[in-house]
Amino acid sequence: MARIAGVDIPNEKRIEVALTYVYGIGPAKSLKILNGAGINIDTRVKDLTELEIPVEGELRRVVTQNIRRLQEIQSYRGSRHKAGLPARGQRTRSNARTRKGKRKTVGGMKKKLAKK
Repeated sequence: MARIAGVDIPNEKRIEVALTYVYGIGPAKSLKILNGAGINIDTRVKDLTELEIPVEGELRRVVTQNIRRLQEIQSYRGSRHKAGLPARGQRTRSNARTRKGKRKTVGGMKKKLAKK
């Protein structure tokens, strides 16, 4: 049996179905993973070689390189990544707390303006 993310995957099943044994991976995400890795969905787990199974570290490195490339060519998306803001057009006035982090309150201006 093969092991992915600490889960034993049966050898006789198609890789498309076998990936769903991992917690958090359903049929749709399984297809997305296999298409991204360029693996045929009809192959059996026993037929896979070690080189065909993408390692998590490799995938992270590829994503990091893509983001770094966007920053180097100074694209809009790259600048948003650099600033820690959403890169796909979401609004930032009232939301985007995941990317922006904890709220920093800016205040105290009304009293100063009222005294003048």
